[in-house]
Amino acid sequence: MLHVIRSEGLGEAAGLLTTVNESAARVAMHAVRLEVLQAQADATGLPLITVPIPHPCPNEMYETRMSAAIAVAKTEGFTHVAFGDLFLEDIRRYREERMKGTGLTPMFPLWMRATDVLAREMIHGGLDGYVTCVDPRVLSPSFAGRRFDAILLRDLPPGIDPCGERGEFHTCAVAGPMFSNRIDVVPGEVVERDGFVFADLLPRTRSGMVPSVPPS
Repeated sequence: MLHVIRSEGLGEAAGLLTTVNESAARVAMHAVRLEVLQAQADATGLPLITVPIPHPCPNEMYETRMSAAIAVAKTEGFTHVAFGDLFLEDIRRYREERMKGTGLTPMFPLWMRATDVLAREMIHGGLDGYVTCVDPRVLSPSFAGRRFDAILLRDLPPGIDPCGERGEFHTCAVAGPMFSNRIDVVPGEVVERDGFVFADLLPRTRSGMVPSVPPS
């Protein structure tokens, strides 16, 4: 999405906003380590804005903390919030409703783009990443930890969205035109927790790798 905003002149991106599981220190649902998240932000040249949420997180708590983060963003001069939603109407309506009265305008740069075409375009454009979370109710756990590439797209069963828009899987990008450098990671262990299958990504360091901790 960031690359689309920049390349199509949709606005000047000024920050990256995401929720973080405050007890596990990982991106909510994606289970990406904060070290990797920060490396992604550094590679975009944009400041990172994290919204800590508990696990599990009641919807009321999620809305309260997101509203607080949006209010701060407004005071700092932000005018829009871009969401990466693709085609789920109920999710878009929810976001639009929550943004009413905040003073910030919601944007949906990828809205209604054909996801099969979009997935191929991203890969052909240099995007590289890993599947970090799989919903085993709809997709085999064997997909956790796999590279997000043309082979994966070929192997997805019928009915699975190529971009995982229905929550079938979540990914972590480690390279692409939105980054100034590659995010150096090594696949870690795969665990099942809370009904989902998570694949860890370990950031490389000068001395080796960060010790593995089961995702939450």
